[in-house]
Amino acid sequence: MSAPDYDPKRVDALSPEQLQAAVAAAVAAFDAASGLDQLAAAKTAHLGGNAPVSLANKEIGVLPPQARGDAGKRVNDTRKALEAAFETRKAALEEQRDARVLVEERVDVSLLPGTVLEGGRHPLTTLQERIADVFVAMGWEVAEGPEVEHEWFNFDALTMPADHPAREMQDTLWLAPENSGVVMRTQTSPVQIRSLLARGLPCYVIAPGRVFRNDALDATHSPVFGQVEGLCVDEGITMAHLRGTLAHFAEATIGPGLKTRLRPSYFPFTEPSAELDLQCFNCRGSGEPCRVCSSEGWIEIGGCGMVNPAVLVACGVDPERYSGFAFGMGLDRTLMFRHGITDIRDLYEGDQRFTLALGAEA
Repeated sequence: MSAPDYDPKRVDALSPEQLQAAVAAAVAAFDAASGLDQLAAAKTAHLGGNAPVSLANKEIGVLPPQARGDAGKRVNDTRKALEAAFETRKAALEEQRDARVLVEERVDVSLLPGTVLEGGRHPLTTLQERIADVFVAMGWEVAEGPEVEHEWFNFDALTMPADHPAREMQDTLWLAPENSGVVMRTQTSPVQIRSLLARGLPCYVIAPGRVFRNDALDATHSPVFGQVEGLCVDEGITMAHLRGTLAHFAEATIGPGLKTRLRPSYFPFTEPSAELDLQCFNCRGSGEPCRVCSSEGWIEIGGCGMVNPAVLVACGVDPERYSGFAFGMGLDRTLMFRHGITDIRDLYEGDQRFTLALGAEA
């Protein structure tokens, strides 16, 4: 039986014209690719399983044996041409990518290293030291004491009776075991008592530090906050010395030209006692709308008064010969007033942007 009259060159997919057209289309697609991702997509289209050259290769299997060799050679030559075109374009795109990366990620090794922020002093620490410096310049000393304190120093020596509300759990953090008489200090006043007992007279001390209260954390309260207290005990000390000292402190800390005033108040460890108000540093009492002082013109910054004679007696000081004054204020509230901070929690979040901003304003 003779072989059929069949010329594989006439099969459309295997014709030289179709294979040459496939090469031309693939080369055009490879050249048009502007990146390696686009080139990979073009390779799939022109060298993948559904590409024209792959479909032509499938046609070879149905050809007579005597025609397969010539058709297979044409298809194989076409695939080699496509792969060569792909590799050429791939090499060119990789070279472009590497050149671009060298420019975009260039490092100038001759430059000095930039400044690395390794942290800084917290604004509360800076304010505490600034206040202490004002009093050290007046001849006072900075005194420190333990944060875990005995109730005698924290309450008894300050004439707070056993039934005083401040001793209750809603204010004071008592330490185990029960009835140990040991507390987390609720104020820095115990440092004043320790200073009177240890330093003798005359006594001029400023006592900054952390204090602890059983308060819920919210926008205006914190169980841990900063406080600074001062104590002056000497012969002939009067309320006028207290007024002059606090006026100088306000001018040195906040700014010149601000007035102070004392309003009658009550504290068990001072008699007479007063609240210290400072003229608003923002509106200076002009009566204009002011967010700092709520348009009142004055800002309450702490309590003060003449030392109660009973406190002097508890420390072995003769109240007939010596007198003194004491004052105290919260560091957190002072810092909030100075910078218009509305949430006390911002002071303890550890956000470096916040602390750097306050440091720039100080």
